[in-house]
Amino acid sequence: MSEETKDDNAPAEEVTEEVSASGEAAPAEEASAPAEESAPTPEVAEEAPAAKEVPAEEAPVAKEEVSEEAASAEAAPVEGAPVEAEKSEKLKRAEEILRSNAPASQRGEDLENAFEKVVHINRCSKVVKGGRRFSFSALVVSGDREGRVGFGFGKAQEVSECIKKSSEASRKDMVKVNITENTIPHPVIGEHGGGRVMLRPASPGTGLIAGGGVRAVVEAAGIKDVLAKSMGSNNQANVVKATINALEQLRTKEEIYTLRGKKLAEKKAL
Repeated sequence: MSEETKDDNAPAEEVTEEVSASGEAAPAEEASAPAEESAPTPEVAEEAPAAKEVPAEEAPVAKEEVSEEAASAEAAPVEGAPVEAEKSEKLKRAEEILRSNAPASQRGEDLENAFEKVVHINRCSKVVKGGRRFSFSALVVSGDREGRVGFGFGKAQEVSECIKKSSEASRKDMVKVNITENTIPHPVIGEHGGGRVMLRPASPGTGLIAGGGVRAVVEAAGIKDVLAKSMGSNNQANVVKATINALEQLRTKEEIYTLRGKKLAEKKAL
């Protein structure tokens, strides 16, 4: 067995020697040459960092472009803001024109200094076969605090609905009140049904010495200093109507002098 193995190994050595003798070993040298060429030379190694530096220089440019695009995107809404402001101004002008052309009853619904107060809410129940049915009524006083005041009375099956009805009714019929220096020009007594209300002018700083329906009506009219006394029925509807009746009787000094055919003395500067 050992001799056969020696014979088997012998041809392999001859083959290698023949290959080397015939000159076919050159491919091995050629194979080694590409290996040497593939190894990075110093010049190539020096050029490689330069190639890496190019993207680093381009990166800030990309950031600048992105920032410019973002700035342009942010600037777009700012440019559109004046357009929206112009539209809102046009809408406001249109609303003012509509208000000026609308009747007095509709203009009273959108007053800037509007005052509303629910004076009294009454509940009424009706007994039927299935149980009780409730209905509500509300008395509301409204005004602009500049000498105009009115009241309204409404009925409905719900509280909110009856208040809405009475509020609309109070704004439809308003009465003009003569006010002088935040108070009334002279004492007056108003009556309606069983209600009787007395109003007297007060000095500045006194405030509203009144309560209930009288206070609501006087405050809605814009009076800040007054003395009031209810001398009749406690029914809220009659008290409110009596107070409005008293305010309707107020007359200024100018009106009284014009009725008498006299002229007011001109005030001279001190």
